Amino acid sequence: MYPCIRGLAGTFLAFAAVLVAGGAIPAEAEVSPVELVSVEKIWDEGQHNAFTDIIRFRDRWFVSFREGEGHVYGEDGTIRIITSADGETWESAALLVEEGVDLRDPKLSVTPDGRLMLIAGGSVYEGRDFVSRQPRVAFSDDGFEWGSTIRVCEDGDWLWRVTWHNGKAYGFSYAPIPQDGEEAGSQEWQLTLYVSDDGIDYTPVCRPDVPGRPNETTVRFLDDDTMIALVRREAGSTNSWIGTAPPPYTEWSWHETGYRIGGPNFIILPDGSMWAGGRYYPGGATTVLARFGPQTYEPVLTLPSGGDTSYPGFVWHDGLLWMSYYSSHENKSSIYLAKIRIQE
Repeated sequence: MYPCIRGLAGTFLAFAAVLVAGGAIPAEAEVSPVELVSVEKIWDEGQHNAFTDIIRFRDRWFVSFREGEGHVYGEDGTIRIITSADGETWESAALLVEEGVDLRDPKLSVTPDGRLMLIAGGSVYEGRDFVSRQPRVAFSDDGFEWGSTIRVCEDGDWLWRVTWHNGKAYGFSYAPIPQDGEEAGSQEWQLTLYVSDDGIDYTPVCRPDVPGRPNETTVRFLDDDTMIALVRREAGSTNSWIGTAPPPYTEWSWHETGYRIGGPNFIILPDGSMWAGGRYYPGGATTVLARFGPQTYEPVLTLPSGGDTSYPGFVWHDGLLWMSYYSSHENKSSIYLAKIRIQE
């Protein structure tokens, strides 16, 4: 068993006040609609632990993340899945390894037939030279025993996250578009919205025109089946975009936020309110929780974090928002779990 290392919410609240005074988050966040109930370090056994997701499955908690030598390069990354019955004491449930492949950014979801599904990036490097990449999926009946990883989509794709809706899995992949005479780092990237009936075979739905090297994207659905997307961008203003589209999700409207967001994710609560999270850059990288909407991203809470950080996962459970993320503010990139109360 892996014991939790508990953070002190009161200490953090004083820390947050300093951040407000120092301009790390807007002054209006002094009267916050959220309360940090607790924050705990739940794993640090890998050399570098990063890129989280969290889910509740069969009355247990599961958190997925990558273990590697560093953020990128070095020894190929593996996918660690840890579990807890009570959210307090954690143990390893599984380790997914693919020889010669850097498995990255694992995301969890539950299929319509009740299996746990993991999707991850699969990159191949020779030293620091990129060779190829293609997404992988794997499935489990219990979260402990997993089938082999399966390649999906096309070579060059990175299907970053999928969300199941009305029996289908939807998600945006991004892939580079080579530009004649330009270096690889200056390439434009193309988003492709994919849909799948089984989580393995994916069909393109559309390729929206989002400039600025769009990449990591999370999609969710409103009660009227409208799809909302939160997109990270790495060129131009680098500010993230929020998109909305009605079925069949081929016509999109876009709004630029005022924030650069790394590892973007968001959740829609039972009351219809939306909350997002990701990396926040001004004054040094931190992980934040933000009030979210079709045209709104307003950071309201800075989590204890810094350095190499972000990539939150969200679950709403028993009146609290459970938020996984990673951070290196305590000298080593580790996995954290925060519990947050949303004020009425």
